[in-house]
Amino acid sequence: MAVVSRFYGTGRRKTSVARVWLRAGSGRILINRRAFEEYFPRETLRMVISQPLQLTNTFGQFDAIVNVGGGGPTGQAGAVRHGIARALLQFDDKLRQTLKRAGLLTRDPRMKERKKYGQPGARSKFQYSKR
Repeated sequence: MAVVSRFYGTGRRKTSVARVWLRAGSGRILINRRAFEEYFPRETLRMVISQPLQLTNTFGQFDAIVNVGGGGPTGQAGAVRHGIARALLQFDDKLRQTLKRAGLLTRDPRMKERKKYGQPGARSKFQYSKR
């Protein structure tokens, strides 16, 4: 049996898609070939991304290489978190219960509602005038 050196996971949220590769390392995270702290300057987003690694006590064990696109910073951070959680499952299936209980394996289904014809937006209507 071949030993797998990299673990892959795809994460999605809203319109963001993240492709995540985990490999044994010192805990470095590269997002779109940039440092994790540089790509996500907001502390809350960095906390969101590191959540699956901290829950499973694997924070300093893996280097993560991430390609992420689409959406805004919050959506991208959510997609990266989902991708890391899925990649951790490939590493060890025993982590499923921990990740599932924290809700990290569920893809966030909330999307932008589409604009309908005959109105200016998804739900707003043009102003009604009797005459």
